[in-house]
Amino acid sequence: MLRIASNANKISRVLSTPIFLQSERLIVSNVEEIQHPHSSFLSQNQRKFSAKVSNALGISNGVTSNGQNLGYNSLNHRACYTTESTTEDVAATEEVKEIYDKMYKSITEGRTMPPNVWTWSFIYKCSNLEDIKLLFQMLASVRIFRLSNLRISSNFNDHLCLKVVEACTRVGAIDYGKKTLWKHNAYGLTPLIGSAHRLLRGSAQLLGSVRLQMYAKKQKDVALMEDIMKLLKENHLPLQSGTADLLFSTCYETDNWELLMKYSKKFLKSGMKLRLTTLGTWMEFASKRGDMEYLWKIEKMRSDITDKHNLASAFSCAKGFLLESKPESAAAIIHVLNQVMIISQW
Repeated sequence: MLRIASNANKISRVLSTPIFLQSERLIVSNVEEIQHPHSSFLSQNQRKFSAKVSNALGISNGVTSNGQNLGYNSLNHRACYTTESTTEDVAATEEVKEIYDKMYKSITEGRTMPPNVWTWSFIYKCSNLEDIKLLFQMLASVRIFRLSNLRISSNFNDHLCLKVVEACTRVGAIDYGKKTLWKHNAYGLTPLIGSAHRLLRGSAQLLGSVRLQMYAKKQKDVALMEDIMKLLKENHLPLQSGTADLLFSTCYETDNWELLMKYSKKFLKSGMKLRLTTLGTWMEFASKRGDMEYLWKIEKMRSDITDKHNLASAFSCAKGFLLESKPESAAAIIHVLNQVMIISQW
């Protein structure tokens, strides 16, 4: 009798929940990076300025005074065009070079702050890794100029920081994008949880459907995700429900149940309210594994958080009933789902 009552409660809870036709899954990927040197195009005077800027930052050979390795020759304004995300040798675009030169002359010769429109144009015109390298070099030099000449110690505004991350993901410069999450960086960029989300979403778009076909790429997705989570923790950035959405989706796509469970415990422990899309992904994963115990635990959690269903959660419940040899209950859910779809078409 207790078992019958439990099943009845389970069915009533599922069927009494509105079903919304939405199903979103966010995935992430990573980009393999290859380093090889290239030539410079700027003058000896620019190299002298580079030395002054490096001294101002306390940087020597890419290492700060506190021992932090910046991973590149910090403010060397010799433009070394290299490629990290592709195997082809791609130079910086002419338009970006021109903007870089104008901004550089404004700082070194005119001793004036470059117009904001140049900075925005610089960001939007970046189309390869070499453009991104020049962008980060210029951001660092503009930050120094603001600090030393204008006495402005604050970072650039958040909107600009987010657009820099978007530019990085657009061209596949994932490692440069991760630098925007550093709490202490030489570029005047404020670490934002939104930047982490853009980095994860943008990297997914880089490889498209190819990432779903390659096991090695899936492993890099997980590595990138864990790397970003580590950066968030080190730089004291708060986790959000959108972060959980991204993490759960990546774990689902890479078939990594253990990692999903690891992060789910952290999110639940923090008291965060998970989104319906996140719960749907979690339920879909549990039903895919045939783990009925966890499926119904997550379903109970969903019913406590929201009175809504989406396609993933509804189909997962139907699948769960089928796996438990309860076709009538599964059919009832599909019938309700079908009615919702018919209504939505009107």
